[in-house]
Amino acid sequence: MSLPEIRPYALPEAGELPAGRVRWRPDPARAALLVHDMQRYFLAPYAGAPVPEVTANIGRLLRLARERDVPVFYTAQPGRQDPADRGLLTEFWGDGIGRVIDADPGAADVVGDLAPEAGDTVLVKWRYSAFQRSTFAEQLAALGRDQLLITGVYAHIGCQATAVEAFMRDVQPFLVADAVADFSRDRHDQACEYVAQRCGVVTTTADALTALSEPIPAGASR
Repeated sequence: MSLPEIRPYALPEAGELPAGRVRWRPDPARAALLVHDMQRYFLAPYAGAPVPEVTANIGRLLRLARERDVPVFYTAQPGRQDPADRGLLTEFWGDGIGRVIDADPGAADVVGDLAPEAGDTVLVKWRYSAFQRSTFAEQLAALGRDQLLITGVYAHIGCQATAVEAFMRDVQPFLVADAVADFSRDRHDQACEYVAQRCGVVTTTADALTALSEPIPAGASR
């Protein structure tokens, strides 16, 4: 019930992304950035690619988001979870981080290159979607944000679930295809296809950076 060993695979390039159904574009006055579950425990199964590339791309998005006052959110599962809090996850994934936390006290930490900074918000992660058992939706609304750039792991599980729930809450989700990682390229492509066809936009780090660099109109909410 633990995580699988993940073999290296190449990230999709811009020309390989699925066609979408909408033409939404990230707006620095409307968007927030989510770094989803980039904890040491969840990255440990990778033998290499695409984690270095994904980490570097998330880092680029973080730097620009902070420069442009785009709110930054993280999700992170607790190292130890009461069985009642963990619920049905145990039946699918076992004890999760709790399985290794005694031997590796830093297993629940966000990887050092992407560590949260002052002003960022870290949401305690209880279920696949970042919106479940959290105040994420309320915080986005209070900030006047109705777009969400999604990065992190795993694309076809928590990232996809968060994108679906964002859509159902009238928040436009953007899955950044080269800033997420998954169990395999097939799973990665599956998540991109689902989001593009059912709930959001699949974009690239380069395109997201270009969009977030555009001027904010005078009087727009920051």
